Amino acid sequence: LSTDYRKNELEEIIRLRKGEATPSRSFAKFFWQTEHFVFQRPGFYTTVRMFSRRNRNMEEPYNGPGKPTHHRADGTNYLMLKGDEYHNIWPVYDWQKISGTTILQKPKLHGPENIQLDGFTDFVGAVTDGLYGAVAFDFISPHDLVKARKSWFFFDEEYVCLGTDIRSRADLPVATTVNQALLRGDVTILQDGEVKKLPRGSRELNGVKFVHQDKIGYIFPSTTTIQLSNQEEQGRWSDITDQKNISTEVVRMDVFKLWFDHGKHPDSASYQYIVVPGVTEQVLQETSGDNRGIEIITNNSDVQAVSNRKLGITQIVFYKASAVKVADGLTVRMDSPGMAMLKIRDGKAHELTVADPTRKLSRVIVTLSGNYKGKGDQQLSVSETNGKSTLILLDLPQGVYAGKSVSVGLD
Repeated sequence: LSTDYRKNELEEIIRLRKGEATPSRSFAKFFWQTEHFVFQRPGFYTTVRMFSRRNRNMEEPYNGPGKPTHHRADGTNYLMLKGDEYHNIWPVYDWQKISGTTILQKPKLHGPENIQLDGFTDFVGAVTDGLYGAVAFDFISPHDLVKARKSWFFFDEEYVCLGTDIRSRADLPVATTVNQALLRGDVTILQDGEVKKLPRGSRELNGVKFVHQDKIGYIFPSTTTIQLSNQEEQGRWSDITDQKNISTEVVRMDVFKLWFDHGKHPDSASYQYIVVPGVTEQVLQETSGDNRGIEIITNNSDVQAVSNRKLGITQIVFYKASAVKVADGLTVRMDSPGMAMLKIRDGKAHELTVADPTRKLSRVIVTLSGNYKGKGDQQLSVSETNGKSTLILLDLPQGVYAGKSVSVGLD
């Protein structure tokens, strides 16, 4: 007998493939044992892949196009609207400009025997309530010792990518790649207040507010300098795999690349950008001026925090015990490293979600300005400290569940 486990989902997949339905699923899921985050909305699917001291960065390149995959877990952030944005791109792919990563730009990659290496940091994880979520990566490259604190903040119609404290001692440039995907149609930018369609080529662009390509918008909260390539790239399947009987013919494909150049031996470099999937050029022009209601509260080596004012959601990464003002009359303090997500209504928090990326804590302590009472969660202990703020203690999952998020309602 066959099982009916997840029957409804499987039937929906069949209807989708037949064109009899449109996508409807929305979720956020963090696989805390493997440091992998996935985020789904009806119009797009995106992921973040990481590693920590708890696991190794990559598999051994024993199967498929694995020879150049040294950096594929370095915060890789793929984005798909249709599912074919990277289809067969791999022989022409620049494997030191993987979407979402911060990588030292070497003359060539290390040998394939040095792909799988141990991680150096513990603060790697995510906070999620199953629908929204944020991801944090205290990153040190085991290949090149490039350091960065990277985070991603996911909402319904856009997500925010922050990087700070980017450092390298090597006399080579460091790049953070926004995306590298197949080139589809025109590339449009807003530069110095003027909308332009770019000819094919590769160039540095100054004063850029947004880039639009293949129904995806990339907004820079403050105008910035960015590197952009929209041209044909070449490569061979035989260069990226040890499998037998692989074609040695040159493959040519049109590729879109967008990245920040942090220069040689950067010291505390940073970046910030907003990704808007499934948006037209016209809508991007109309909504980029106020950054679509997204506020980047802070982006430094202690705290990275973003608020979506339209949704009333604020997500915070605390790399150390810190306090951050997230709205008028609302300050959040965490007494340890950790992550928090607040849902806010009328200036007050009504739901709090926390997580411990280090997997070392048994409980987390959060202080909110204002008076609150917990809503029926046995893991919650609330005490009013002085009539003006509330101390909240949350027990964290342990054992194989360490790293999982905990949510509580607040009154």
